[in-house]
Amino acid sequence: MGGRAICPGSFDPVTNGHLDIISRGAKVFDEVIVVVFNNETKRPLFTVDERVALLEEATADLPNVKVDASKGLLMDYAQAHHAQAILRGLRAVSDFEYEMQITSMNRKLNPSIETFFMMTNNQYSFLSSSVVKEAAKFHADVADLVPEVVAKALKKKFCK
Repeated sequence: MGGRAICPGSFDPVTNGHLDIISRGAKVFDEVIVVVFNNETKRPLFTVDERVALLEEATADLPNVKVDASKGLLMDYAQAHHAQAILRGLRAVSDFEYEMQITSMNRKLNPSIETFFMMTNNQYSFLSSSVVKEAAKFHADVADLVPEVVAKALKKKFCK
């Protein structure tokens, strides 16, 4: 397929489900820019800079993946970075309804940038950053749900 794709999210924190979508997207697109956006409706555990650093370490083995952050609109970012596509992961039907709304709005803002959805692998269908944070908060082992660097960062955050 080729071209440049933007993979947006809050990534608070990045999970193995996110990495699955990012790494599979990196096989389809020439370049994937993973962009951390700060979701104003959520109270993040990690700062934007921490999330960027965690993503950079977690994707270090993917040479065509870059990590960035933005405070603006996704479609403005995509246009400014000459992206052809937005890459999103879907876990369940409930994700589809939300993503359909976002995609419709994005298409209104810039109809020249397509959105591509990838179904998550079944082993990650239940996985979300919220679930991981809740488990880690009570000192559950989340090592098989997140990259090693994230598991360490979660332990550090919740040891206080």
